[in-house]
Amino acid sequence: MDNKDKLLLEMRGITKSFPGVKALDGVNIKLKKGSVHALMGENGAGKSTLMKCLFGIYKKDSGQIILDGKEVEFSSAYEALRSGVSMVHQELNQVLTTRVMDNIWLGRFPKKGLFVDEEKIYNMTLEIFKDLDINIDPKEKLDKLQVSEKQMIEIAKAVSYDSKVVVLDEPTSSLTEKEVEHLFRIIRNLKSKGVGILYISHKMEELDQIADEVTILRDGKYIATRDIDDITVEQIINLMVGRDLTNRFPAKESIPGETILKVEGLTAKQQPSIKDISFELREGEILGIAGLVGSKRTDVLETIFGAREMESGHLYLRGKEINNSNPHKASNNGFALITEERRETGIFGDLSVSFNSIISNIFEYRKNNRLLDNNKILKDADWVIDSMSVKTPNKKTKIQSLSGGNQQKIIVGRWLLTNPDVLLMDEPTRGIDVGAKYEIYQLMIELTKNGKGVIMVSSEMPELIGITDRIMVMSNGRLAGIVETKTSTQEDILRLTNKYL
Repeated sequence: MDNKDKLLLEMRGITKSFPGVKALDGVNIKLKKGSVHALMGENGAGKSTLMKCLFGIYKKDSGQIILDGKEVEFSSAYEALRSGVSMVHQELNQVLTTRVMDNIWLGRFPKKGLFVDEEKIYNMTLEIFKDLDINIDPKEKLDKLQVSEKQMIEIAKAVSYDSKVVVLDEPTSSLTEKEVEHLFRIIRNLKSKGVGILYISHKMEELDQIADEVTILRDGKYIATRDIDDITVEQIINLMVGRDLTNRFPAKESIPGETILKVEGLTAKQQPSIKDISFELREGEILGIAGLVGSKRTDVLETIFGAREMESGHLYLRGKEINNSNPHKASNNGFALITEERRETGIFGDLSVSFNSIISNIFEYRKNNRLLDNNKILKDADWVIDSMSVKTPNKKTKIQSLSGGNQQKIIVGRWLLTNPDVLLMDEPTRGIDVGAKYEIYQLMIELTKNGKGVIMVSSEMPELIGITDRIMVMSNGRLAGIVETKTSTQEDILRLTNKYL
């Protein structure tokens, strides 16, 4: 057997059940040394559950895991790490108040006598960063970094364990194209050293660039494994969803009308942030916001929504000046914000699907006696679950036990219940499968048909070009330009992203 075809990891007939749902039903996957094996499937298909069984977070019910020819079953993530299996989770688990190098070596600090050897930690971190071409100060506090930089730190941590197998769960979900290229260089570097990569992603266009093989799961079952050269994107989608999905973006028929939102000279108080941003959003329009990481795309949405304090500028809704001084006022004024970091700012993880579905609309459920109308709450929770096709055992299930994509669907549905005039969406399809993305695009279009307006930040250029009417390009906190989507190319947009760098 050629060394590059040597089996590094095999998972055979893996099953795993939770109360009310069989998450995995006889799943198989084989990972070769020095290869990238993509794992594809809709939200709830079992991808993350399978990887958590490998990594020792979940205990499988049955099946075999064979690593380097030996059967293993890790009882903890620590045991998996010591055995050469690392996992970079979609939702990053980091100690934000500590330094970068502390996060990488946490729990295994080298000592000099009785004390931690600071110099050695620093130099070891620098050595890994140099090998991975990461330009971050090891002594920088983690909470000062961009999401993309935090992701690179997690990959560096995985490499620091000298891992044979590295699991990457949606690693590019918050990265721009430039950051994705950097990540792919790191992955190719790891491949050249014989490391096997298990790669979970919903971004179809990435597969040709980075994957060698792909395994598709559907509803917890193994469907197929193919060499990436022997399968098309359309065939992968068909195997994932069990039906043809010929168009990735629904047709948008509504024509933008009168101005619904006018923004003049918007400047955030806390700098560095946005400066002197002016634009208009029309009824029936989806306005995209493009830009590199650090261009302050998110700051635009947060300042409009009152989550970030405004230093100067004016907001006009349907011609009337409004004051969104905080999120509560913004919500009362007809605004809704779907945040980028769902785990940190989007969900109440330890509470039920039902609670998370209706919390943004909570004041609408008060009856005359000030008690909440439980029947209306349950009806609206059912609407969110049904309209967003959320996969959950029941309404009482804790939201943190659902897949990331199903959590995101609930957040989108929650805000749609408030019937907003302006829906602000920050990476709304991050970590969501192609079928669910289509459903969210359809909901956005339905809003625009009813005279509403949508502003959407996205790092996925095909998404911006596929769903928006116009694209506003941010560069270093300033507005670099606004282009008509139909008459603009990807190159036009990328050129503007560098205008103020």
